[in-house]
Amino acid sequence: MRHVNIPVFIPHLGCPNQCVFCNQRTISGVGEFRADDVIGIIDRALLTIEEDAEVEIAFFGGSFTGIDRELMISLLEIGYSYIEKGRVSSLRCSTRPDYIDIEILEILRKYGVKTIELGLQSTSDKVLEKSKRGHNFEAEQKSCLMIVDHGFNLVGQMMIGLPGADPQSEIDTAEFIISAGASGARIYPTVVFKDTELACLCRCGEYEPLSIDEAIARSSAVLERFIDAGVEVIRIGLQASENLSDEDTYLAGPNHSALGELVIGEVYYNKICKKLAQVNAGADDNISVSVARGSLSKAVGQSKRNKRRLSEKYKSVRFTESDKISSFEVLVDIKNGENKCT
Repeated sequence: MRHVNIPVFIPHLGCPNQCVFCNQRTISGVGEFRADDVIGIIDRALLTIEEDAEVEIAFFGGSFTGIDRELMISLLEIGYSYIEKGRVSSLRCSTRPDYIDIEILEILRKYGVKTIELGLQSTSDKVLEKSKRGHNFEAEQKSCLMIVDHGFNLVGQMMIGLPGADPQSEIDTAEFIISAGASGARIYPTVVFKDTELACLCRCGEYEPLSIDEAIARSSAVLERFIDAGVEVIRIGLQASENLSDEDTYLAGPNHSALGELVIGEVYYNKICKKLAQVNAGADDNISVSVARGSLSKAVGQSKRNKRRLSEKYKSVRFTESDKISSFEVLVDIKNGENKCT
């Protein structure tokens, strides 16, 4: 059964904080919010979704559990009415770690919320402070524990390339999300938008945004941790939309329309290279790479990026699919007088 989210964006409502990277109106593409529009948003979306899909209404964009309590409950009531009619299966919301407590969780459970997406941008207190998140790692630990203990699905939203972050701090964040019991994650390389404090830091040389290649390398290291742990990565990079690359909003950083595809391809490339190193593959070898059925384009890489790089190192490179191989598993076969495979 296909899972479909109906996103209802609530830009920056409920958030008392202004993180250095945040321009929520730009990211969501929504400049203002009208509660009266919510039913129309949901009804229009339902008209485009097949009847046998598993549908979820998702309150995204702001810190949902921090908005005015009356507004929050009225939105939950709207969402729950669709559950009662059998038109959607559940609700989900995104929020901040410091806006989770027992009372809030009981309200969310009452109205059919099953999944809570939590902004866990980093587990480093240094990075959280430099990013002006307004909370520390301890708040993240407490909120994750409460969410999982109350039976909700937890999705951790982390970022790559924040001020003060490095590859190890990002891996530490991914490993915390895994250990906290998350069922899913999102990976967002930091993009610099105009009208943010990060834009000012960038212009004056106090912050250097990641290049595309740096974002791919650091995101793929994190993605591999999630894959190995069986945690589904829902998204890599911001949702593609015209306003994110518009010169009036975008300033700098790895905002690429195929970023997710590039990062997944890099995971395959790294796995292939490790396998080839294990069998001491040489420049004169003919390389055959086998991956799971349906994974061929991911392994070959976006615009055949991986095949091109491997072809520069080895005599020939061939990719095949097999029903006997699991997702993200890689097998290599080397031929040059003798066969070597792993």
